[in-house]
Amino acid sequence: MDIIPGVGVATARIGETRAEVEARIGSPVHGPGGAKAVYDTTPGLVISYTPEDTVELVEIAYSGDGAEEVFFDGVQLTFRFLDDVVADLTAKGYTSTPSDIGYEFHAGFAVWSMDSRSAVDLDPEADEDDERSVSEGVSVAPYAYFTEG
Repeated sequence: MDIIPGVGVATARIGETRAEVEARIGSPVHGPGGAKAVYDTTPGLVISYTPEDTVELVEIAYSGDGAEEVFFDGVQLTFRFLDDVVADLTAKGYTSTPSDIGYEFHAGFAVWSMDSRSAVDLDPEADEDDERSVSEGVSVAPYAYFTEG
């Protein structure tokens, strides 16, 4: 699945209504009608809605184990080492600022890790003390969303 920085993904875009999104991908499996809804897609989508029921933030989770992952500009964003993702994007000219869980890119997305996966998930030769973070998700919204509040 490819992201569109600052906009979302093909199936869910910032500013669209919940009805428009759900007409394309169906009802959520968690959080119907709530501010945050989880959809059964591959990779999985978590969409945050405003009180007016429009898309405010699109989050895409890693799939892992050979399933479809998240991409932007030819770079695989999920289920890779976070530092490698950032290095590849930086080499393509994308700039970012670090956050407490990852990096927020000025283009309008963030890559992050909640440290629920370990380095051994990607590198069978890694030891249990390997501190490399695995990129577990991508959040897409205008850059200002990440810097406000």
